Amino acid sequence: MNRVLKVALICGVAATMASCGAVRRNLPFGLGGKDAPGATASAGDRISVLEFEQQLTPSAALSGRDYFLPGPQAVTSWTQPGGTAENLVEHVIAAPNFQVAWKRSIGSGSARVGNVMAPIVAADGKIFVLDGESTVSAVSADTGAVLWKVNVKNAERDRNGGFGGGVAVGAGKVFVSSGYRSMSALDANTGAVVWTQQVDAPIHGAPTVSGNRVFVVDVDSQLFAFDATTGAQDWTYRGIAEPARVMRASSPAVSGTTVVAPFASGQLVALSTLNGQAVWEETLSRTSRTSALSEVRDVAGRPVISRGMVFGVSHSGVMSALDLRSGQPKWQLPVTGVNAPLPVGDAVFVVSKSGQLITVNRDTGQIYWTRELNEGRERREGGFLTFGRRTIRPQWSGPLLASNRLVMVNSFGEAVAFDPKTGAAQATLKLGAPAYIAPAAYNGALYVLTDNGQLICIR
Repeated sequence: MNRVLKVALICGVAATMASCGAVRRNLPFGLGGKDAPGATASAGDRISVLEFEQQLTPSAALSGRDYFLPGPQAVTSWTQPGGTAENLVEHVIAAPNFQVAWKRSIGSGSARVGNVMAPIVAADGKIFVLDGESTVSAVSADTGAVLWKVNVKNAERDRNGGFGGGVAVGAGKVFVSSGYRSMSALDANTGAVVWTQQVDAPIHGAPTVSGNRVFVVDVDSQLFAFDATTGAQDWTYRGIAEPARVMRASSPAVSGTTVVAPFASGQLVALSTLNGQAVWEETLSRTSRTSALSEVRDVAGRPVISRGMVFGVSHSGVMSALDLRSGQPKWQLPVTGVNAPLPVGDAVFVVSKSGQLITVNRDTGQIYWTRELNEGRERREGGFLTFGRRTIRPQWSGPLLASNRLVMVNSFGEAVAFDPKTGAAQATLKLGAPAYIAPAAYNGALYVLTDNGQLICIR
């Protein structure tokens, strides 16, 4: 493009912008807005309304105070999306060298139709993963060799497509939920189908297995309890239907005879695992005058049960600690999140949607410290010449406390280790593709599933 043409284009764009401003000023009924708003972003910057509302300040009373974290423990199974039925593994021995050991393709990545959404599970020397086209793979935890593959789609019912779902392991079976409206059980050693149940709505979240029941929530906010042996539907519970949801999916948490189910309406409901009778209900929701995004109330991060308390966070901007028996809130914080909180020892770690790592006192809800994870990671993309460029920030998933490091992955294709006492970054690994699913730990290693369908072992 020669210089004259380039100057002409720039002048044309400037004239168009100026004329748009003139037209806006002449629109009736104030439709054009004000010429001089009270507060504006400086050139090239964007102001997040979520950050505007969520100024979380460390407590002066906790300044300089240390907190207890238990030592790391060996993990020989990771059978649920959150590691255990409570969705909690506090501190694991894993990836002390923090180096990639191997990478393997496990099938289809995210595309126009399918999406990789299922957390990794592991047992008996195998890693079980679900790709973007509902194919389940069993992979050797040591070498990454694929042992078997099974696709759970039904050709007669699935002509309109689907995505999402997840896996869990128990009693020698791999339980598979699917966005193609099915729940299945496969033999963990061979992949042979043990049973399949069709449901009326897609299932985007992974199941949770406890005792002889499999619990899973569909996109219509219905909780199912299936018999793990036969696949028979024991009972169901319907929450408040909510069409607005985020592109992540949660899983129930189970402790004893209580299952805590998350719904897109922002509801957390505790029910009896025996008959589905509701015990209590709490809604993690608030309406914001500055952000329409608060109307998306989805509890996309898994609820976590720890020492008689339930920890949950919603997209609507509420993080809460609730009594497991009564549902009575112990404390609440204005945190917007799509990741599961991580209660460990005296602290609770949580990552906000805006990329802030927050460390909270588990008993009082007071904040020890916060850390901006996106500092130095922003980049500018898009636009034409110097016009219309936008700031891109990574989305974070995690954390997991492994060998005295908080490990998270992000949409920029990084696995990053942070100091759990200060939040300082300690090490960074390039994964080669975006990652939206928190790592899993098994037999001394961390496993990450990237958005392009690559399974990565970190040792």
